[in-house]
Amino acid sequence: MSLLCLRNASTGYGSSQVLFGLDLTIEPGQAVALLGRNGMGKTTTLRTLFGMLPLHTGSLHFDGYDVTGWLPDRIARLGMALVPEGRQCFPNLTVREHLDAFAARRSGGAAQWNTRSVYELFPRLQERERHMGNQLSGGEQQMLAIGRALVTNPRLLILDEATEGLAPTVREEIWRCLATLREAGQAILVVDKYLERLLPLCERHIVLERGRVIWEGTSRELDAQREMWPRLLGV
Repeated sequence: MSLLCLRNASTGYGSSQVLFGLDLTIEPGQAVALLGRNGMGKTTTLRTLFGMLPLHTGSLHFDGYDVTGWLPDRIARLGMALVPEGRQCFPNLTVREHLDAFAARRSGGAAQWNTRSVYELFPRLQERERHMGNQLSGGEQQMLAIGRALVTNPRLLILDEATEGLAPTVREEIWRCLATLREAGQAILVVDKYLERLLPLCERHIVLERGRVIWEGTSRELDAQREMWPRLLGV
């Protein structure tokens, strides 16, 4: 049984339709990349998965449940966690307070991720434990946003523009983190533009254009079709 299954999804904003019959599946423990130029429907797809946008047509199943029409908080409690574009850390909470506030056991059983294990993954966060969200650098905020999602112990971790605007050294730390999660069997859906780093991380890659899936394949297939990268992905 698939962990996530979005079928024939059409939705948009007001009278403007953005997604047109989109299909997306993710298996347990699988890492998938959602690709495409700006404005092609990637963020709209993520909002649809979280119930932030109602489906005009289609269905959404997650972890064996038909969650079509569910509210975002109810979907999140099933075990879906988002690392949003722009990080969205609370300026008046410390690093430790962020992690304590979001701690949960949504994947079932004993919690794997807690404050201590997040600090082991990102030692810099422990060093900055007493700092407020608005006192952190962009890279530290991204680490905190990932840690905040992990302490919910999600079944599916979703990252929107995971390394956008980060310094190269910080990007490498984020990629290292995602590789560690992948090896541990964490299901991941990631939106990012650094294809060279996505190839070894993800099993499948889905390219959107104007709200439709126009290409889907494995890392090997994507690597073999580099001539299409500039046209479809803007790289």
